[in-house]
Amino acid sequence: MNLTAVHTELFKEGADLPAFILRFVPTMPENTVLAVCSKVVALWKNNTLPYKSLAQKEKLIKQHSQAALKTPLAWLTIKDDMIMTNAGIDESNANGKLILLPDCYAPASELRDTLKQKWHVQNLGIVITDSMILPLRAGVVAAAVGYAGFKGVSDLRGKPDLFGKRLQTTLVDVADSLATAAALVMGEADEQCPLCIIKNAPVTFTQTTDRNEIKYPVQNDLYTPLLQAAKLVTKEK
Repeated sequence: MNLTAVHTELFKEGADLPAFILRFVPTMPENTVLAVCSKVVALWKNNTLPYKSLAQKEKLIKQHSQAALKTPLAWLTIKDDMIMTNAGIDESNANGKLILLPDCYAPASELRDTLKQKWHVQNLGIVITDSMILPLRAGVVAAAVGYAGFKGVSDLRGKPDLFGKRLQTTLVDVADSLATAAALVMGEADEQCPLCIIKNAPVTFTQTTDRNEIKYPVQNDLYTPLLQAAKLVTKEK
């Protein structure tokens, strides 16, 4: 797998994101995945508000969350069935504004449809990335907050391991793995690389996207007892 971060100029709020991408990536080969940071997607869709106060930000976090728990460092929230900090609401690289995380599946499909036509390709994946924090790990990784054009989960259940034992529970989180790999070269500070070209990715390209394939039932999730103890999710009746 080969990853190339794309250095660009600053993306301006309300600008045409497909045109912006085409200016810096004029051609693209078949069977490629393009990673796009969620911040430029939010700016494209005008998902911003002027920052007024901490109280305003906390009110927005609660409004945009399915569940929210205040911690000493940030709000631990569930948004769109994903655990994230502050419901994805960000102040970094925002120039005095709050950038709100939109539902990124529709923009991913929109980008894919437009760019497929412009690049004259059939197999194209789009993954929209956002920073995430893993429990008990220092530093950030990234997650796919939206994607299109490939299977986001690879099901290995029933396949043999090295010694012939059949795997019973193993699913590979393809979408989030691609997002983290891309974020590593895109950077988190002033790199100004909101795009990453991923070639030779081990993915299955598709013409439709099932956004529910990557969601895991709360009753089976490894972290559910911990989240219940923190009262971030309720117990199943």
